[in-house]
Amino acid sequence: MTKLTVKDFASDLDVRWCPGCGDYAVLKALQKTLADGGSTLEDTLVVSGIGCSSRLPYYMATYGFHSIHGRAPTLATGAKLANPDLDVWVVTGDGDGLSIGGNHLLHVLRRNVDLQVVLFNNQIYGLTKGQFSPTSKQGTKSPSSPGGSVETGLNPCVYALGAGGQFVARCIDTQAKVLQPVLEAAQAFKGTGFVEVLQNCVIYNDGIFDGLKDKKTGPDHTLHVEHGKPMVFGVNRDKGLRVAKSGFGLEVVTLGDGLKEEDLLVHDEKNVHLAQALAALGENDGEPVVIGVLYRHGKHEFVEGARHGLPKTPLSRDEKLNRLNATLRTAETWRVE
Repeated sequence: MTKLTVKDFASDLDVRWCPGCGDYAVLKALQKTLADGGSTLEDTLVVSGIGCSSRLPYYMATYGFHSIHGRAPTLATGAKLANPDLDVWVVTGDGDGLSIGGNHLLHVLRRNVDLQVVLFNNQIYGLTKGQFSPTSKQGTKSPSSPGGSVETGLNPCVYALGAGGQFVARCIDTQAKVLQPVLEAAQAFKGTGFVEVLQNCVIYNDGIFDGLKDKKTGPDHTLHVEHGKPMVFGVNRDKGLRVAKSGFGLEVVTLGDGLKEEDLLVHDEKNVHLAQALAALGENDGEPVVIGVLYRHGKHEFVEGARHGLPKTPLSRDEKLNRLNATLRTAETWRVE
């Protein structure tokens, strides 16, 4: 069978996001991930909820489902249960996935359903014209918070880890060298692969992540973690993380004066406590925002367990009808004339 290309995964519809929107980069990264990995159109399903990011299934030549607000994880779980061979992707946003959809996202994470969740986080409601979202920073001024939001913004990766997520990662929309390998790793993971993508909304929250993206200064504000490697970062690779002297938490240090890379923390993606500490960084001055795979540690996968005892071979139409009839008539039934 001929291997498909990136163009093969693109539908014939015009992509309609605002010029400069970060969604374009994520769409291209997903298409390239599927093409490079040898995926097929008929075995791939993309499910979304409501929001700017949720238009993405229209632009994929695969199967797609544009569902209702916040319910994409539920529909995706049903599809995976019905056909475990499907490669299922959930595309959602910080409003869709963490507001009305927060409960549904929580349960797909704790169940460890074998699918991928890509959450676009631009810290604003874009489709409904710029209201503050669950991830907006405190003080964000918007039509729904003209005096500045009084809420503390939700950290998606901290949330995912708290919900029992077994694969949790964070990326930046335009940094394809990090984003695509993470998407590939999420796809290969046996369970729920959760990937937060820091994504720019050029209309209602433009530039919110510019400090992380800047090619000259961004390395001073981001730390790309890789399993088994020391946590070093900075424009000059002269900063790092180590356990705080108090013995609790992490602290940023500057290399030199006897302090070497060997003295820094080495990333262990199987350590959930380390992942929780890394996910929370970036709120205070001098702390880097951590990108890459924060946590990856498999456990029992939901679909395999839920299908235990069911026939492994597909049932015929008559067999399915017989099973349905038997189920419906298990209890007392009556006919209404």
